[in-house]
Amino acid sequence: MQFLKKNIWTLATMALVLVLTSAGDAFALAAGTSASGSTIMQTAQSKAVSVFDSVKTIIFIIGGFGLVGLAWAAVFGKVNWKWFASLAVGLAILAAASSIVEYATGSTEATTAGMTTTFGNI
Repeated sequence: MQFLKKNIWTLATMALVLVLTSAGDAFALAAGTSASGSTIMQTAQSKAVSVFDSVKTIIFIIGGFGLVGLAWAAVFGKVNWKWFASLAVGLAILAAASSIVEYATGSTEATTAGMTTTFGNI
């Protein structure tokens, strides 16, 4: 509680700056479109796809380091198979996330918005 009392103005200023810098697309016109002509939901969808693709790349890089660590442990005979299984299954699910979403929703809007699978759409 003491931290909050000492830093209330800093936190309030940070929140105000965050709101002012990210409120551009929130001001919609009467027809539900932004100034660029796209709807707010289309803008949100394109930003979500962009974030997903960026996070997927970062997770694959971190997963690669995990695989190197497991390979190093295998050299010394100290492989933790639970870690290997969870890493392999997690990376496979992440790679197939777009196909899983398409199958569950029955829609191909995710691929038309730019979200692709690592395995490729079959």
